Amino acid sequence: MEKVILEGNLAEVKLTGLFGYPVEHSFSPAMHNSAFKEIGLNYMYLPFAVNPENVEEAVQAIKALNLRGVNVTIPHKQAVIPYLDELSEEAELIGAVNTIENRAGRLIGYNTDGRGFIRSLQEEGDFEAKDKKALIIGAGGASRAVAFQLALEEIDEIYISDLNQDLAQVLVDDVNDKIDSVKIVVIDSNKVDEVVAKVDLVVNATPVGMYPKVDAKPVVSAKALHKDLLVYDLVYNPVETVLLKAAKEAGDKAVSGLGMLLYQGAIAFEIWTGTDAPIKVMRNALEEKLGL
Repeated sequence: MEKVILEGNLAEVKLTGLFGYPVEHSFSPAMHNSAFKEIGLNYMYLPFAVNPENVEEAVQAIKALNLRGVNVTIPHKQAVIPYLDELSEEAELIGAVNTIENRAGRLIGYNTDGRGFIRSLQEEGDFEAKDKKALIIGAGGASRAVAFQLALEEIDEIYISDLNQDLAQVLVDDVNDKIDSVKIVVIDSNKVDEVVAKVDLVVNATPVGMYPKVDAKPVVSAKALHKDLLVYDLVYNPVETVLLKAAKEAGDKAVSGLGMLLYQGAIAFEIWTGTDAPIKVMRNALEEKLGL
């Protein structure tokens, strides 16, 4: 755990943290504690290893111990929902929570993953989703957040590809049931390269290319990449995956998942503190953890 030195009355410290299992390798404590220190807030962020059997008790403890809020990671993003008092629009649509706010004893669940993704797209990719077309490779939890948020941003079309077509179809059906303004369809995995030619944005929402398997064959072949494409890899370790290297060589914009990690954390920080997040400090903390 990151070493945190607090000044003043310890009884006045506002506690935040992370519920997950495991949590030992999370970068969030370094990111948030650096931000609190930079602004001079008497806050602390701690990792809590919450066994799946104890999720209800852990959520109740947010009120009992007067925690200001927590982030939620695997495997608890859906399990915490029955014990919350309210959900944000995004959390309700996505069906998963990654941030909880304790608002005077009421627990509000948010999903800042999708909003963090969009903010990263805008800030680092200079990309606006409205009326564009996207291909998302992978249909897991991260893909759900990205797909729903793109739909909320009024993207025109989304193609979903996954080796498990049933899983992809579940996501497509869910988006269609809740948001009727976007065209979203499942495509066969062997048609990924063909569909790349039709879209403005490609998102890798699979672990392909993640450390330690950094040389794994990318989800899109280099020959399929075309001009004016933005390639976003949710993988952030390494920051530059084989896919992003290929995108840069093709002259495309390439954005790492480090941005999504940064901005989802920044949005959570702002929910808890009511203060603008010190983005540069938070980014520096993440890059230091990655050895950059």
